[in-house]
Amino acid sequence: MRILLWHGYLLGGTGSNVYTRALAREWSRMGHEVVVVCQERHPDLYDVGGARVVVPDLPGGLLPVFVLDEYEGLTAKLLQDFSRSELDAYVAANAAALDALLPADVVFTNHVLLGGAVGAASRAPFAVKAHGSELEYSMRGDDRLSRWGAEALDEARAVFVGSEHIRTVLEDVVGHIDRVHEVPPGVSVDEFVPAPRDAALAALIEQSERDQLDGGERHPDPGNAERFAQFFAGEAPTVLYFGKLIENKGVQVLFEALQGLDARAVIVGFGDYREALEIQAPPGTLFTGALEHRHLVHLLPLVDVAVVPSIFPEAFGMVAAEAAAAGVPPVVANHSGLAEVAAGIALEYPAERRGLVSFPTGDAGALRERLRALLELPAEERRGLGLAARVAVERNWSWSRVAERLLELS
Repeated sequence: MRILLWHGYLLGGTGSNVYTRALAREWSRMGHEVVVVCQERHPDLYDVGGARVVVPDLPGGLLPVFVLDEYEGLTAKLLQDFSRSELDAYVAANAAALDALLPADVVFTNHVLLGGAVGAASRAPFAVKAHGSELEYSMRGDDRLSRWGAEALDEARAVFVGSEHIRTVLEDVVGHIDRVHEVPPGVSVDEFVPAPRDAALAALIEQSERDQLDGGERHPDPGNAERFAQFFAGEAPTVLYFGKLIENKGVQVLFEALQGLDARAVIVGFGDYREALEIQAPPGTLFTGALEHRHLVHLLPLVDVAVVPSIFPEAFGMVAAEAAAAGVPPVVANHSGLAEVAAGIALEYPAERRGLVSFPTGDAGALRERLRALLELPAEERRGLGLAARVAVERNWSWSRVAERLLELS
C-alpha cells in the first residue's frame, strides 16, 4: 500500500509527534510505502523506517498551534487566533502538498483541525486521528472552529480516537460523528525495556554527550551528561515526571506531594511554567530540559516511580504506558484517558496493590501516600509491580498492533 501520513508539526518531543513517527516506522516495516507530510526540518534524527518526509511551505511562515512553542523557521500562533483567510491559505497549501503526492491507498491526517480540514480539501478519501489537544485547548468553546471541525469530519472515511474519554470530548465539541473508532496509541516495547542500572546510566550519559546544544527550549539543558553522572552516582528513592512544563500538567501537585518524603525528583520537559516550577521545586530536584526517547529509554530504568499528575484531561496516558514498558510503576491522576491506562495496568497488579496506580486529581496528600507506599516496598516487590505493568503494555498498547488496526479500519 501507498500511505500518505499528514501531520502539521514535528517528529520529536510531544505526543502526536511521537505518534506520527511511530506509525511511519511501523507501516514502513510492514512493507508499505509511506510519505510523511510535516514540518520536521531534521527527519534524519528520527527512525521513521525509511518513510519519505515532505515539508510543505507555509503561507507567511505561520503555523497554527494549540500551545505556544518554538518552531525553527516558523512563527507559531494559536489556532483560535488565526483569521479565516489565514486558515484557508494554510489548508490550501497543505492540501496541495497532499494532492501532489497522489495516488495513495490511504490518506491519514492528524488532529480534527487542521488535519480534518486538510483532508477534506484534498482530492483523496481520508481518515482523521483526533488527539485531544486541538479539542481541549483550541476548539472547545469556539463555535467557529467546532462547526468547521464537524464539517471536515463529516467527509472523513474514518475518525479515530485514542480512548473513550476522547470519544466523549469529540462529541461534546463537534457533535455526533459517525464512523468513530477507538484505537489506543502505542508504545515501543522494543525501545522501552527494563535494564540494569549501571548499563542504563552509562547509556544515558553517552546519549547526553551527543546532544547538540544550540539553544532553544526544545533542547536538553547544557551539561546534562555531567549532571546525570553526579545525580545518579549514589542511589536514592527517585520519582520521575516527563512531559510539558505547563500548569495543566500538575507538576506543582507532585512537588507538594514530595514534601515529607525521603525522595528526590527528576523533571523532564519544556514549557512556559518551568521558571515557576523551579521556584517551587523541593531541594535536590533535577531539571533536564527536553529529552528525546533516546534519552528516556535509559533514564527510566534509573528511577523508582513515574508520576503523571495532570489536572487537565488527557487523551491517553502515553507517558504512563512508556514508563510501564520500562518496568517502572506509574502513578497517574485518575481522570480522562489516564484513568483508562491506570485501569489496564491495575488489572495486572495483585489485588492489594491496585490502588497504587492512581490518585484523585489534584490531591497531593493522596499522591504522597501512594508514593510513600511504593517507595517503602522492598525493591524486589516494586520491580515486580513494574514488570506487571509492562505486561499490561505488551497486551494492550504495542505499536505493531496499533498500526495494523488503523489500516484495517481506514
